[in-house]
Amino acid sequence: MSDNLIVKSNIKSITPNNNIAGDFADALGDKVKTLIKDAVKRAEANGRKTVMAKDL
Repeated sequence: MSDNLIVKSNIKSITPNNNIAGDFADALGDKVKTLIKDAVKRAEANGRKTVMAKDL
């Protein structure tokens, strides 16, 4: 499994008027991983195995 959660071309598609630094996608990916891990903890704390939007 790849560690890349972020597709760089998708970032560029929503920021057409800005340049994106090479390390931006990696930093964003780290934040996303943290959000996911925190959401999993919240779901488990509520007795669920299903992670839902409300866990964010």
